[in-house]
Amino acid sequence: MLEKSTTTAIRRRIRVTGTVQGVGFRPFIYQLAVRHRLAGWVCNTGDGVLIEAEGAEEDLVRFTEGIGREAPPLARVREIQVEPAPLLGETTFAIRHSEGTSGQAIIPPDVATCADCLADIRDPANRRYRYPFTNCTNCGPRFTIIMGVPYDRPRTTMRAFDMCPDCRAEYEDPTNRRFHAQPNACPACGPRVMLDGEGGNEVISHAAVLLREGRILAVKGLGGYHLACDARNEEAVMTLRARKGRSGKPFALMCRDLAEARCICEVDAASERLLLSPAHPIVLLPAKPDSDIASGVAPGVGTLGVMLPYTPLHELLLAETGALVMTSGNLSDEPLAFHDDEARARLGRIADHFLTHNRSIHIGCDDSIARAAPGGTVILRRARGYVPEPIALPFDAPPIFACGGDLKSAFCLTTGNQALLSQHLGDLEHAATLEHYRRVAEHFRDFFDAQPVAVAHDLHPDYHSTRYAQSLGLPRVAVQHHHAHIAACLAEHHRYGTVIGVAFDGTGYGPDGTIWGGEFLIADYADFRRAGRLKPFPLAGGEAAIRHPGRIALGLLPEARIPGLTDVEAAAARAQIARGLNAPLTSSMGRLFDAASALLGICTEVTYEGQAAMELETAAAPDTDRVYPYRIDRKEMLEVDARPFFAALRDDPAAPGVRAARFHATVAAFTAEVCGLIRAETELNTVALSGGVFQNVRLLGMLLGRLSEAGFDVIYHHAVPPNDGGLALGQAAVAAWRLHTTCV
Repeated sequence: MLEKSTTTAIRRRIRVTGTVQGVGFRPFIYQLAVRHRLAGWVCNTGDGVLIEAEGAEEDLVRFTEGIGREAPPLARVREIQVEPAPLLGETTFAIRHSEGTSGQAIIPPDVATCADCLADIRDPANRRYRYPFTNCTNCGPRFTIIMGVPYDRPRTTMRAFDMCPDCRAEYEDPTNRRFHAQPNACPACGPRVMLDGEGGNEVISHAAVLLREGRILAVKGLGGYHLACDARNEEAVMTLRARKGRSGKPFALMCRDLAEARCICEVDAASERLLLSPAHPIVLLPAKPDSDIASGVAPGVGTLGVMLPYTPLHELLLAETGALVMTSGNLSDEPLAFHDDEARARLGRIADHFLTHNRSIHIGCDDSIARAAPGGTVILRRARGYVPEPIALPFDAPPIFACGGDLKSAFCLTTGNQALLSQHLGDLEHAATLEHYRRVAEHFRDFFDAQPVAVAHDLHPDYHSTRYAQSLGLPRVAVQHHHAHIAACLAEHHRYGTVIGVAFDGTGYGPDGTIWGGEFLIADYADFRRAGRLKPFPLAGGEAAIRHPGRIALGLLPEARIPGLTDVEAAAARAQIARGLNAPLTSSMGRLFDAASALLGICTEVTYEGQAAMELETAAAPDTDRVYPYRIDRKEMLEVDARPFFAALRDDPAAPGVRAARFHATVAAFTAEVCGLIRAETELNTVALSGGVFQNVRLLGMLLGRLSEAGFDVIYHHAVPPNDGGLALGQAAVAAWRLHTTCV
């Protein structure tokens, strides 16, 4: 019983919204209320958390202030609403059962195992010693196991496991960190790990032996299956490549700990913070030249994608193996496998063995990818650890479903002033991925109880995402690709007004029906104007030029000898260019990077998206200030003609790495100059950078330096990917702003 204040008591009803379920929020409220001598109760609702508390007014004031100021680490309090309530004369404070079965409560992402739980599984005297499903209110599965809101155990896949008396006692003890931890479990009552269907205490050790012997294992994690093998075993790595159908794209690694990551990569302070953050994403790190990691893990690039163990199962496995390849459990270009039967059917021809468990995954979620960049983090793939954390919008939006693009697909659902960006879903040109996209979209709409009034989509009429938008039967808002990129950057930074938008990527459909991708826009949420561009050049063979970037280089220097192209291939490409036959024009900056990579002989054949540009960035020598000559023309808009500096790039006698560095410096130089020319005409001083090219942190750093020196206010992406994974956020923002004029 609480010791009540002698001051006249009052009662308040308090509604808290935001990420306040699954983060230990009710136990926090309980303890906060007891500390301030308040009576009443707290419960989850479909929209967040509801509190009724009574006591002295000054205690209630301090209690309410503490809700936002002292919230648990994983909580994100969006709004606190307080209203009077009838005094009931209660003398205790309690956690009540949840109210309601639907609503718009925000559930936190799955997060990595906390230090306390790691200590539990390492302590032989602890009853959770070596238990691979140990968690508490500060860590563990959330998004991938939740079936509905409010967030309670019966609405998660943990409902299949009844808590034993010891776990129940922890769950009901307000002083315990597992107080109302919904996935709480132990070896006596919780999920079990199995190797090829067989359980036992030594399962993980047996799996480790198989990995050390060179076998490939399918490993069930939080949001799906990984395919794992010994990262130091060249034969195992190449066998995995062959079976998975992934010829060159880098594999992700999981290292035992930070010390092992430091042995194979350069880890600066910013990257260390990313590796150790609750999200535990894959972090791109410069590889050490003397690393003993198999060369087949990341051929052609100087970085390794490294993550640390983020579940107890991973922790226990890696302790006995060291660094493992941990790549998504799928055949190349298929969606991630996360249902057990589906995984066995799809991965059975790849994996020699299956390390699984009997806790169901309700919704799949791949690993996130990030890298440290000048001024902060750039997220390249937003998924586990970040989704479904909402992105605050700078304005209220009606419920809108934004479809995103076809590559690196992710959709967005708006609710009020929040945008819910889905996890990375893959490329929609594959039927299985498109079906997965449909299922996840339905799950989001149902889970967050949001019924869209309109759908936003890309301007491209043949995108699968556009066709999906048409199938929904809602008013549609078509948003140009690069306008959406810039709007996403504005929305992420809570900016209004008009900016100079620099949108650099591989491909985007322009209103004129041509391929855009090297764009300087004057843009706000409502509209945009094309103020500048990269002067269009031909793609000999159309899509074939993307796979064979030497064809792109010929579009810039028709008479050049291009490494990787035979005389016959070059002659055919030149003929296509001369006749304008299957040689569409493009202003794409991404294709310009591909052409430079081919011209320098760095990458002449592309087997995965972005390969040529990634290898060009890797090959670039240390910083150089030398800039090749370029020309900026004034016609109906500013145009940067790449031909002069491509000729200089070809004729430069320096080594390819030096020339690659000078290419980057040249792009940064003319980009900054064009922004300066636009500022002179418009007096705009804010530059928004977006598009997949800005995954290149070398270019990003050089451009930020030039723009900052010129006095520009520069914004670029940190919370959402600059690539098409962030496109849906921009589509939603544009649609919300101009819905009344563009519905069809």
